[in-house]
Amino acid sequence: MKDVQSERRALAGNGASEGAPGGCSRRQFLQKAAAVTGGVLAGAVPAAASPRVGPEAFGVSPPHGYDSGKGSMMFMPGHNMIGAVTEPPGAPRDDEVEYREFDLTFELIEHELLPGVRIPVFAFNGQVPGPVFRVQENDWVKVNVRNNTEEMHTIHWHGVDLIYTMDGVPMVTQDPIHPHETFVYRFQARPHGTRWYHCHWSTPLHAMSALHGAFIIDSPNDPIRQMYPYTREYVLALEAFDVNFTRKHIDALLVGMKRINKLMEMQKLTPLAHGFFARYADFLKAIENGWLPPYTRGTAEVTTIQPTFFAINGKSYPATVGEHGHLKIRKGEYIRIRLIGGSWFDHHMHLHGHQFWVVAEDGNPLPPPHRRVNVLPVTPGKTWDIIVYGDNPGFWDFHDHKELHSRNNGIYPGGMITMLEYEDMGEVPYVPSYSVNQ
Repeated sequence: MKDVQSERRALAGNGASEGAPGGCSRRQFLQKAAAVTGGVLAGAVPAAASPRVGPEAFGVSPPHGYDSGKGSMMFMPGHNMIGAVTEPPGAPRDDEVEYREFDLTFELIEHELLPGVRIPVFAFNGQVPGPVFRVQENDWVKVNVRNNTEEMHTIHWHGVDLIYTMDGVPMVTQDPIHPHETFVYRFQARPHGTRWYHCHWSTPLHAMSALHGAFIIDSPNDPIRQMYPYTREYVLALEAFDVNFTRKHIDALLVGMKRINKLMEMQKLTPLAHGFFARYADFLKAIENGWLPPYTRGTAEVTTIQPTFFAINGKSYPATVGEHGHLKIRKGEYIRIRLIGGSWFDHHMHLHGHQFWVVAEDGNPLPPPHRRVNVLPVTPGKTWDIIVYGDNPGFWDFHDHKELHSRNNGIYPGGMITMLEYEDMGEVPYVPSYSVNQ
């Protein structure tokens, strides 16, 4: 048998190195490789082989070849949308399919988060959150949306696979809905599950400050109902309110929009007043001509959103469990809870006394086996569906375990707290009361 160590020493002595092709030394191999590489680089190499440094190197496509701004009124001189009814193309006409028709309005109201705290908000149909839409999968839906405020808005149907002209992204799929304009959304409700809707104009203010609501698409083939025969369900929109930010910016918006609306009424409104550009080249040209984008102005205010009140369905504790009621359950009953992340913050919802099943994410049913947890993070824009089984009678806290969100203006307890209550307990040794300062 050969001495492996002696063989390796012999190879090393001959200038060879283990792993170097052809028995040459590592130095010789690297020298040859460098010579070959140099020859290739110096030779006739097709241009396509040279390193890519442009956007295409990252898989970025060039701009689309369509006529930017097509279909928009915003770039038409003297446009005036007051009283207009806008029906975008793409969906079937009323005589082609049977629509389920709804009316929805944008309103400016004063909303009470809890006794002693009222704030101005933009709201759907004058309520916070907006009304719950309940339709069947594949229903054709028609929503007549009228703007009764002095501000602009749109509606994004979050998680719904619809015609792109109905998606509600301003200056991407539609013009913003002007004051006193009616915009008609038409689409087919799919896929089934927990969806929601919110304003997509000035989203940090509008959607956070109450312009959001649930859009539930039911299906007779829902596997969740088949697996867990629940008898009732609850929808919880999780919210955060910076009352100072909301008050200040709604006031400022209304002042600015009065000027915008006056210019539009006089047919003197220009796209530059909004900061709208049909093409990127137009944006660059405006800067060359001395126009300053808002983000470059030295006097621009740096806005930090710092919520001081957290809420469930528009109310902060103790209003969440006061006249607005608890979540109810009975022994041996399944209930379904639909959680909607309507704020811009993470909420870690914890249910005491129970392990619940997580059955759907973003409205889409999850395959079994379903995990069982008692804390579930709900991130912005996210929806989760959970199933709770009534196997532990009592009064049980259901709250955001990020306890900074369980406060009212810094005072604990408050904010995002509600309760699961069994209805059929009979005599109980302890009944909850209300604590608003610990």
